[in-house]
Amino acid sequence: MSTSLISFLEMNGSANEAIDLYVKALDAKVTYMLRFGDMPENPDAPLSPEKKDWVNYAALKIGDSELQITDNVTGSTYEKGTQITIVVQTDDKEKATQYFEALKQGGRVNNPLQASFFSPAYGNVTDKFGITFRILTKGRQ
Repeated sequence: MSTSLISFLEMNGSANEAIDLYVKALDAKVTYMLRFGDMPENPDAPLSPEKKDWVNYAALKIGDSELQITDNVTGSTYEKGTQITIVVQTDDKEKATQYFEALKQGGRVNNPLQASFFSPAYGNVTDKFGITFRILTKGRQ
């Protein structure tokens, strides 16, 4: 079993600019990028033209570390300076469930742990201390 912690930034429309900065300032390499416009359209929630270029998910390699970035915001409000979450990435679905269940005690579930198009188990939870964790099982559903 393998587990790693990865910093995850929620940028609320500034992800492209942040990625440009980190590429220049930190020699970051973009290893993956998915824009909202690249995803299947949701007829119940059509995207505005400017949001089609927003980053749904990007992974940057900086030295031996990974930084993940999105323009999504957990919850209903955005406050600059509080947009850092932690990804707990594992290759064990049972371990992901264990982590999620433990972190939600006294906290708040933002997205329930469930299968998605990009993971056999993905969920988003804010613990009782106000720290948001994205639990992610590697692999595709």
